[in-house]
Amino acid sequence: MNSPAAFVRHDRLSSRIAAISESATLKVDAKAKALQAQGKHVISYAAGEPNFSTPEHIVEAAVAAARDPKNHRYTPAVGLPDLRQAIAEKTLRDSGTEVGASQVIVTNGGKQAVYQAFATIVDEGDEVILPTPYWTTYPEAVKLAGGVPVDVFAGSEQGYLVTVEQLEAARTDRTKVLLFVSPSNPTGAVYSEEQTRAIGEWALEHGIWVITDEIYQNLTYDGVKAVSITEAVPELVGTSILVNGVAKTYAMTGWRVGWMIGPDDVIKAAGNLQSHLSSNVSNISQRAALAALTGSQDSVETMRQAFDVRRKTIVAELNTIDGIVTPTPEGAFYVYPDVTGLLNREWGGVTPTTSLELADLILDQAEVAVVPGEAFGPSGFVRMSYALGDDDLLEGVRRLQRLFA
Repeated sequence: MNSPAAFVRHDRLSSRIAAISESATLKVDAKAKALQAQGKHVISYAAGEPNFSTPEHIVEAAVAAARDPKNHRYTPAVGLPDLRQAIAEKTLRDSGTEVGASQVIVTNGGKQAVYQAFATIVDEGDEVILPTPYWTTYPEAVKLAGGVPVDVFAGSEQGYLVTVEQLEAARTDRTKVLLFVSPSNPTGAVYSEEQTRAIGEWALEHGIWVITDEIYQNLTYDGVKAVSITEAVPELVGTSILVNGVAKTYAMTGWRVGWMIGPDDVIKAAGNLQSHLSSNVSNISQRAALAALTGSQDSVETMRQAFDVRRKTIVAELNTIDGIVTPTPEGAFYVYPDVTGLLNREWGGVTPTTSLELADLILDQAEVAVVPGEAFGPSGFVRMSYALGDDDLLEGVRRLQRLFA
């Protein structure tokens, strides 16, 4: 007689979870921090995290909230009512789109909002068009929902901005969703109002849902505005989900507060999902986020100006290196150099053929951490965050200049 063990399946992990790739940005950052812990002066451009402290008035709001017993209990899974209202007001102010507080769900960071957005509207086999380069989490979230990511690549010669013609070439009868991100992670590219309107009208014409990640919308430069696709094409409101959060604008990455906004039926369904998945976000963090959205914005502008100075510095310095082409980003806090000119050349006895190999060479020989383009799409690029301190930012580029001299 067979023992029960004979009938145990040996594929211990679900195929869907086993297929998830590790976050490349977090992996590189962890490797850099491990080397730093060994006493090496590694300069990391890997993490998309401001080096500033959270503004003091936000911290004080959290301290007060922690002392208030009403915040020690469960609250509505979809978020505190006053925070949802503040988010609706911010959306009108910055995205030019009027929504009700009932259309807002507060999530544990922007990543949960991204995950829930795809999970709520994507069915097995639905195709999701991803303008590429893309943030490393997007295709994984699509696949977790059963969807099929469809990459549409725009290189440095296009300023990393896809065209309607490219999107149309990628469209099939299985296309359900377009992801629209402006400003972009990893490139910092910002679509103009005209480009945004053209893409929005294309999506509207073909009945394609739009998930738009606006988490960097307040970080733009040179007088550029990141125009929301629902502001450019208001008719898209019924088939769009807006994703955002406080992490980048307010230096609150560790507080884990994001949100998603959408039509009533989508938000009701996503709220059901969140009620089972995570319930409410920490009330302390929600109170801090409320203070961020409704309090003084002076610190936001101070940080934005500091990022602007770093942006100009890193672009100018990187472009002195023969073999690197760095378009000037108009938003976020990343540069995305085209490094194909450095490949297939010998550097310190090593001849990298991909940006993955190049990133390893840079870490080993210059003790500088960058994220290879393979994390965001095709090889031949690296992502570098300039959200680190001024001295480290310049020293890291100086090391690259010496390495590739």
